[in-house]
Amino acid sequence: MNDSSWGAPPQAGYWGPSDQGPVHGTAPAGPAYDAPYAQQTRPMPIVPDVPEHGGDQDDDQGTARLGGPLFRDEPSHDRPARDEPYRDQNPSAQPYAAVPQNPEPMSDAPQPAQSRPSPQKKSAGRDLGAAIGVGVGLGAVVVASLFVVKAVFVGVIAVAVVVGLWELTRRLEERKGIKAPLVPLAIGGAAMVVAGYARGAEGAWVAMALTALAIFVWRMTEPPEGYLRDVTAGLFAAFYVPFLATFVAMMLMADDGAWRVLVFLILTVVSDTGAYAVGWRFGRTKLAPRISPGKTREGLLGGVGFAMAAGALCMQFLIDDGSWWQGLLLGLAVAVSATLGDLGESMIKRDLGIKDMGTLLPGHGGIMDRLDSLLPTAPVVWLLLVVFVGSG
Repeated sequence: MNDSSWGAPPQAGYWGPSDQGPVHGTAPAGPAYDAPYAQQTRPMPIVPDVPEHGGDQDDDQGTARLGGPLFRDEPSHDRPARDEPYRDQNPSAQPYAAVPQNPEPMSDAPQPAQSRPSPQKKSAGRDLGAAIGVGVGLGAVVVASLFVVKAVFVGVIAVAVVVGLWELTRRLEERKGIKAPLVPLAIGGAAMVVAGYARGAEGAWVAMALTALAIFVWRMTEPPEGYLRDVTAGLFAAFYVPFLATFVAMMLMADDGAWRVLVFLILTVVSDTGAYAVGWRFGRTKLAPRISPGKTREGLLGGVGFAMAAGALCMQFLIDDGSWWQGLLLGLAVAVSATLGDLGESMIKRDLGIKDMGTLLPGHGGIMDRLDSLLPTAPVVWLLLVVFVGSG
């Protein structure tokens, strides 16, 4: 059969005879007897009912599509190749079956009520009652151990360091698959704090070096895959938690060491509290939205002001040979270092995809969530006190 016999448009639902008349030697024309054309007869597709409203739609007009092609200009992998001449000669062919479009919604149909956004009320984001209670309890333990027996306070620091290391290494393993060796970290961290109290900076550095060596050796007992990653994380944890905490123990070595540690704690807490209070009430401009969206520049200025005022009072009345102007500088430095420490831990938690390092302290999170601003502030306060009033 030549290609010209495919030029006529089909009758409804089947391929009929062409305008050129019946083929000689065949049965009477008709879809039931014309074999060459009967081979091309295809059944009408069943069109599903389209709901008036709702449901998934393939286009803006709401036209539903069946699983197979409805239009002759649509590509089809199962259509015989002899259909191609008809499609080429009749690009405007009608579909086998037209699917009704979804009607427009009635004008009197009930429309959803437009609700006005209710004014948002500022929230602290934590259980303030539990946070205050836990904070007061921790403060009582710290002050009691600080002024009763110094060695007890050193033990408190060591316990906080070990718990903080446990929280940090556990989150690293859970979220990143990093297995920093906890056993050498815990033993070496506690040894660092004790060595810093007993031998000062020299003892702290020696303990840090031995802890790093222990991390290298301990990790060798496991397969080499991830060795560099795990050892690097272990060294970071050793420096971040126990080594920085050692400076608190080194403050305690001075004759007025208990008062120095108390000033360090007061200024850090006042800076955090002042920044929170001012930021919650007057905060408008974000300080570091990508790291900690809740912090504002107004809050930072409030923390600086509160810390400088507290520093002037503490240096004047609590530290031997201290002066109020030294307290202003000390308060400024504490506010900056505490904020950077808080942002630093927020950066770690952002990377890990967590909100808190732990759940040990109700209203606060974990131990590391309370040490975040204290740890980087400890060496700053230790150094400035040594410069201002000596090592004691």
